Amino acid sequence: MNYWKVSILVFFIAVAGHAQELQINADRGNLWKNFTYDMENVFGGIGYSYSRPFHWKGRQWANFGYTMAGTALLFTVDDEVDGWIDGFRDDVPQFVKDYGNEYGNPDKNYMLTGSVYLAGLFTKSEKLRRTGVLLISSATASGFFQQVSKRIIGRARPKSGDSSFTFDPLNLDRVFNYDSFPSGHAMLAFTNAYAIAKQFKSPWVKAGLYTIGSIPGLVRVVDGFHWISDVAFSTVFSIFVVESIDRYLDRKYTEKYNPERKESTVSWNLTFGPNRMGLVVQF
Repeated sequence: MNYWKVSILVFFIAVAGHAQELQINADRGNLWKNFTYDMENVFGGIGYSYSRPFHWKGRQWANFGYTMAGTALLFTVDDEVDGWIDGFRDDVPQFVKDYGNEYGNPDKNYMLTGSVYLAGLFTKSEKLRRTGVLLISSATASGFFQQVSKRIIGRARPKSGDSSFTFDPLNLDRVFNYDSFPSGHAMLAFTNAYAIAKQFKSPWVKAGLYTIGSIPGLVRVVDGFHWISDVAFSTVFSIFVVESIDRYLDRKYTEKYNPERKESTVSWNLTFGPNRMGLVVQF
């Protein structure tokens, strides 16, 4: 009698152990399947964003025109803005400068984006996985673009002592102090902020995230690494990249941030007054 009880107990233990092993193997298989699918979408999103200009129509070309016109307008006042900033460079708190310089750093950026993606992967959250894919692909697309552009354009940084219209273009290797346009810190920081803000409907939360994402670019202007036009162009470019990749991901994931997506428009407004200057970019 005891023999049969022991046999039955051993049988059920063996069956339970085998079922657990099958479940672990299934989880591993799903994990790897999701990972490879997501990485395909990372590269697919990058390629999609780069190919968009070949498919632009009237509204998209108008947005491009607004961006170029706004950047050109700011080019004309870059030196004046830099001189104006001289009046309060030393008044900006050091912790703000530290945050601005560190947050836009590529190493710190990929630590954040990678953490978001891995959290979604291991918790089986498609929304977090998609957010991670959007962050990684947007940062990579904008990061590669700005690295190539810096070497082609070769614009002098404010800290070089040269004017904003000084250029040393077409260099295969990076020429320090002549790689100002565009701003990598501004692109990476605002790309993250804009992509994360898509998860929230509250305009106040979005505004807060946009403000946090704008700090690195402004700090780089204060520290003399970039002109205001570098940062303004980089910010708007980040929006274009995130929006285009987000459209691509709408086809790949059931989780959608914008079920009623509208075409985005960009408008610029540069205002002057006694001891102040303001730039408003609406999108």
